[in-house]
Amino acid sequence: MQNVDAAGLGIGDDHPPRIMGVLNVSAESPYDPSVYDDPGEAAAYVDEELIGEGADIVDVGLESANKDLDVLSAEQELDRLDTAVETLESTSGDAVWSIETRYHEVADEAISRGFDMINDICGFADPEMPRVCREHDVAVSKMASPPDLERPGAIEDVEEIYEALSMNGITDKTILDPAFGGWSAEKTHEDDRETFHRLREFRGYGRPLLVSINRKSFLRTIAGRSTEEALPVSLAATSMAVERGAHVIRTHDVAETRDAALVGAEFARDRYRSGRGSDGVAVEELDVTTVREAERHLDRIGAAGATQGDRSAAESAVMRTYELSGLDDPAVGALRAATAGPDPVAAAFALGDSDRERRETTASAADGGDGVAGDASAAGRRGLLIGTPSAVSAVRENVSGVSADLDAALDDIARHES
Repeated sequence: MQNVDAAGLGIGDDHPPRIMGVLNVSAESPYDPSVYDDPGEAAAYVDEELIGEGADIVDVGLESANKDLDVLSAEQELDRLDTAVETLESTSGDAVWSIETRYHEVADEAISRGFDMINDICGFADPEMPRVCREHDVAVSKMASPPDLERPGAIEDVEEIYEALSMNGITDKTILDPAFGGWSAEKTHEDDRETFHRLREFRGYGRPLLVSINRKSFLRTIAGRSTEEALPVSLAATSMAVERGAHVIRTHDVAETRDAALVGAEFARDRYRSGRGSDGVAVEELDVTTVREAERHLDRIGAAGATQGDRSAAESAVMRTYELSGLDDPAVGALRAATAGPDPVAAAFALGDSDRERRETTASAADGGDGVAGDASAAGRRGLLIGTPSAVSAVRENVSGVSADLDAALDDIARHES
């Protein structure tokens, strides 16, 4: 999992869950307690009820997400930016400041005037947005969305969310948001519930996840609660979301959500990770519990020659998935032989494309970069080893002695499993 640095705030598996508190400077926003048009009052709210209650990030919305309202133009959002900037300058608390927008012009202006981060609710539907984020070297939350600046988050088919997150690429500092809520008339509560059920799947990109589920109707209807009564169901879902791999929780209820997120983090599965990197084979146990989740990681690394057997190895309830990086040729050969030879063990090894990740994150010349990928293979190859603990142990025995670095990595896994 790649961590993201948001103006000095670490976000990812190596850090505690982060809380994003919400401030709206749009009079038409549906949740009144967070709406302010006076910078002084807004700053007091931020200091006391957001940062003061434990918010790591303050996300400022310039317009309402209500799908029944007209979408603001970039010029209209820029007109409202003054209030947001004056609020930022009037606060005394320490937090990362995020601006919610869909337009690169607004993002560029906001970052130039003191904001630290972008929350793109149209997921790079504006193709200039990733260029602006790269040029300013800022973190950006990218919400799954159609390629349309007027339809943020309006993806009804859960199967299409994953691809939507790929629209116009991913920067080195991208955080992904699968988009919960009634962004379109066709999107149902059942769609949101299925998205939540499959939350781990979106970790397949290897990027931090943001979820915005606070008092959402797909949760309220489970318990038959109004928006005002929906805090308990939001907190229950928050703990589950963090346990399933969410890294940032966007909320109006900061203190309570922080506590629920910490509970979720405490009871998340303890997955093994070693960071040998250039000094040997690095190992990361992935948060995988289903075949579909394993498939996403196979796709992410561009697994060469991945077969149905590789994917079906994920069917066991006690399956483990390890990403091994820094593999040399003898290690790759040994792993392939142990899992696909005449007497294979009940495990699978899929070798990744060594150039894939660098191609996905290196900016093209048209996107503010030089388009040069560099020597992606210098640090060795990477692949996924999938199997039950006993199968992984059998692989360890079969490849013993081929590569000292691989032996050390598999010995570490064995110690973790014991």
